[in-house]
Amino acid sequence: MKIRIISALVVIAIFIPLIWLGGIPFAIAMGLLSIQAYNEMLSLKKSHNRIPILIKILGLIAVCFITLGNINGYSLTYRQIVLPLILLLLPTVFIPKDKYTTQNAFYLLGSVYLIGFLFHLLIAVRTVNVFILIYLLSITISSDSFAYAIGCLIGKHKMCPKISPKKSWEGAIAGFIGGVIVALLVYSHLVAPITFKVVLVTMILNIAGQIGDLVYSKIKRENEIKDFSNIMPGHGGVLDRLDSLSFVVFMYVLLIWTF
Repeated sequence: MKIRIISALVVIAIFIPLIWLGGIPFAIAMGLLSIQAYNEMLSLKKSHNRIPILIKILGLIAVCFITLGNINGYSLTYRQIVLPLILLLLPTVFIPKDKYTTQNAFYLLGSVYLIGFLFHLLIAVRTVNVFILIYLLSITISSDSFAYAIGCLIGKHKMCPKISPKKSWEGAIAGFIGGVIVALLVYSHLVAPITFKVVLVTMILNIAGQIGDLVYSKIKRENEIKDFSNIMPGHGGVLDRLDSLSFVVFMYVLLIWTF
């Protein structure tokens, strides 16, 4: 527990100034995190076969290209979408299938798009409005905190025992109620007055975050690992910390286009 707290404090001390500064420092930080997240996806040996080093490098280029390209808005360019397809699919024709298959190529494409879109959108949200980013962060942090605390205290009914044995319905409900209340307080103080639309969106984002947590738990379960890495002692890897946030950000971007 002591290591977990110290690790969390170090991360907070680093990223609060970066979030507030925004701009190039924040973009560089997101680029570095995207590289680590990409490495964590490559480490999932049960999800793919051995991948040639050249292809790993091409995938890394694709991740960075998506993450750091066109960061002045929520839209991606066609180049950011097409380049990974060219870099990772075309080599399957020239590399023997025992060294690089189309199955591995599509696994890499999925990883590249997942990671690239996440960090690209984090930069885009920060560029548009730092307080919206803080609002989105508050949804996941408060929801995770309430879910963990209440789940440990009174959690008895397992939510998805085959995917995440420690998660309970009691924790999920507490995470939903507590997370929505905290996020709405943050929104009302930093962004704008609360409306019915904001309440509805916040509820949807909270649910998306909790489901996103389960998606990443399923990935880990299928690969028989506890954490994606140990880069943050007591907390795991980059993907362990951003599991809920990734789907909150994806859903937020989808909803602002819908509404």
